[in-house]
Amino acid sequence: MTTWEYLTTPLLIHNTAAILNNWGKQGWELVQVVTGPEGGLVAYFKRPVGGGEANAGLGAAATAARQFEGQQ
Repeated sequence: MTTWEYLTTPLLIHNTAAILNNWGKQGWELVQVVTGPEGGLVAYFKRPVGGGEANAGLGAAATAARQFEGQQ
């Protein structure tokens, strides 16, 4: 049986394609995009457990969060 890991990340409307392509290159499959609680878009991704470097998604998520908050 396949087990999955999941990731959520904000989508910046002016940089959506680059964000989605970045996650896709890391093996994440886009599941859904919804409006977040503060009005922005939030993307939900999944990939099989072990589908990349261990915890690679965590580091990438932290980078994306810093960029979203303007701390690049």
